[in-house]
Amino acid sequence: MKPKILKGAEKAAKAATAKHKESVAEEACPFDLTDSEWFLNRELTWLEFNRRVLHEAVDERTPLLERLKFIAIVSSNLDEFVMKRIGGLKQQIGAGMHDLTLDGRTPRQQVLESQMVLRDINAHIKEAFSKVRALLEQKGIIIESYQTLTAKQKKQLREHYYDNIYPLLTPQSIDPAHPFPFISNLSLNLLVTLRYPKSRELSLARVKVPVGLGSPRFIRIGKADHFIPLEEVMMNNLDMLFPGMTIVSCEIFRVTRNANTEKDEEEADDLMAMIESELKERKFAPIVRLEVAAGMEPMHRGRLAAELELDEENDVFEVSGMLAKRDLFEIARLDYPRLHDPAHHPIDHPQLLSTRNIFHIIRDADAILLQHPYVSFSTTVERFLREAAEDPKVRAIKMTLYRTSSQSRIIDALLQAAQNGKQVAVVVELKARFDEATNIRLAEQMEEAGIHVTYGVVGLKTHCKVILVVRQDFQGLRRYVHIGTGNYHAETARIYSDLGLITCDQTIAQDVTELFNYLTTGFTAKRNYQSLMPAPKFLKKGLLTRIEREIALHKEAGGGLIKFKMNALEDGDIVKALYKASMAGVKIDLYVRDTCTLRPGIPGLSENIRVVSVVGRFLEHARIYYFRNGGAEEFFIASADAMKRNLEARVEILCPVTQPELTREVWSIFECFDADHRSAWDMQSNGSYVQRRPAEGESGEGSHQMLIALAQKRLKESLKKQVKIKLL
Repeated sequence: MKPKILKGAEKAAKAATAKHKESVAEEACPFDLTDSEWFLNRELTWLEFNRRVLHEAVDERTPLLERLKFIAIVSSNLDEFVMKRIGGLKQQIGAGMHDLTLDGRTPRQQVLESQMVLRDINAHIKEAFSKVRALLEQKGIIIESYQTLTAKQKKQLREHYYDNIYPLLTPQSIDPAHPFPFISNLSLNLLVTLRYPKSRELSLARVKVPVGLGSPRFIRIGKADHFIPLEEVMMNNLDMLFPGMTIVSCEIFRVTRNANTEKDEEEADDLMAMIESELKERKFAPIVRLEVAAGMEPMHRGRLAAELELDEENDVFEVSGMLAKRDLFEIARLDYPRLHDPAHHPIDHPQLLSTRNIFHIIRDADAILLQHPYVSFSTTVERFLREAAEDPKVRAIKMTLYRTSSQSRIIDALLQAAQNGKQVAVVVELKARFDEATNIRLAEQMEEAGIHVTYGVVGLKTHCKVILVVRQDFQGLRRYVHIGTGNYHAETARIYSDLGLITCDQTIAQDVTELFNYLTTGFTAKRNYQSLMPAPKFLKKGLLTRIEREIALHKEAGGGLIKFKMNALEDGDIVKALYKASMAGVKIDLYVRDTCTLRPGIPGLSENIRVVSVVGRFLEHARIYYFRNGGAEEFFIASADAMKRNLEARVEILCPVTQPELTREVWSIFECFDADHRSAWDMQSNGSYVQRRPAEGESGEGSHQMLIALAQKRLKESLKKQVKIKLL
């Protein structure tokens, strides 16, 4: 079904847009929109987002183990930032690039400023962890230090170490006779200084702390929830590794390697082989950060920096306390219901409660909107694919796959469909960062089952999330479609906030068919999309045209309104267009989770723009684009953020949501964000944020809790209607 735009309104919009273009040519913009003053930096605003995440760890309203979880999240986020963003910027510096960003910074300036912010955030992480650790001790959850253990506990740990850890260790000498050892990415390492008992000559050795592959970072002491970090056990039992030697000191360090090892796809004969080669190269990629425990011997610190080819002043980070706090996820998962958020159980979608054939339900409804994690992923998306695999009338299944879980029911359904003789085609994005190895394995597994696997269009990441099912209905072939804002990943679907649309609208289905033909061939000639707007060819142009139209209609009759919800706003053309709309008087509400390079609230430029960031229990991930359009409102969901990479270097889609009952559901998301005085932060014109607080008598409920309640309310209302129907 096409968007419902009244013919009169459509003609008026076209006329207003044409008139607006003429007037724009005559009017001079009072602001120079190329001036770096009006733009914030992508890297620094993303780091600012992590300050908001870390605030959840110090907010006393957050349950205690959830506070620990947020410390682990921020620590993990910063590791990824250094690998991807700092690593990429250092590559630009190495290549001699001096191009300025829209905010007027060179790559070197961005690295230095980001490193300053990283040090400051790390100091706040330490402070937050110290507070949370003390509070956990009051609840009987204790991260011990070796010195506080009893002799009996030390003996038990030594026995555990000998049986379960010692066999995994490989001490490596650091001297002129041995090359400096390879240090793997994000690994914890001990730098041991030792000597023979009667010698004054010191030697160095490196020992890797074997965390991962079944070896936890935190070892339980006894039966209570008392734990000790693995490295402390190792540090205090080094005599096993170095018998007869005198241990002079033991220091801890950790390295971070560049994650940017991408090659030119157009030069590759075999894309999968190229990605596998990239993964091998990433293992040995240049080191971009060295973290050392506070108090490391200056000579050792300098030697490590020199051996790893780092700038000691800028690239070496001294960490007070525990390194690699991302491992605190292990403790945060402890089963203490009162120290976690209340258990959340996604509901079954009210329209999918029936055991009827799902395709009959979709055909009757025409379209169904899914809100995850409030609505179950298992009983909606996974059911859609599972029934498609089992239904004898289904002829073909096509889907895109960006990220999914390693043990995925999505993959199981596709394999089952192939076994049942259906034509199955999957476009797998091999270059999904940090999921490349998983995607290669899944692609090989699917190919072995007879599934047609392709890897998308050369030079473009396939980031759109689409499933197409072709079924033999009673009136001939009918196509059913799922389009989502999030990945086909059952685990993240429980913690990411996303939207999906299941529909049998044949205009959308035809567009999706065209999209798959493009993805499997790369041929773009004369593809006529009537409803969807794919990137990189149409999506950005569609957004800019609609912003321009909103300006024109506002000048004609007022009431201009734009609402965008996304993870990041960084594309310069979109930012400039929004500034122009604000200057024209259009009201603009932007719900941006993290990076935002636009500055709201500047008199004359952006005083009609407000930016809200929601940070709470779930990770905001849905993308929504709304235009008032002179009353003929347009709602879209999308896989794309308003970022240059998404709009110009990825295959994405923007999909209309037109049914009134569904657009009301989408609008309710905006209403929840506006009413949120718990998780919402208002952006200031200088790029800082102020968290909203409930006034006296106001609800302190966050938008995620509101959306949980709304989903439950819709389910109850649906069940009541069904009861009434049965009674009639």
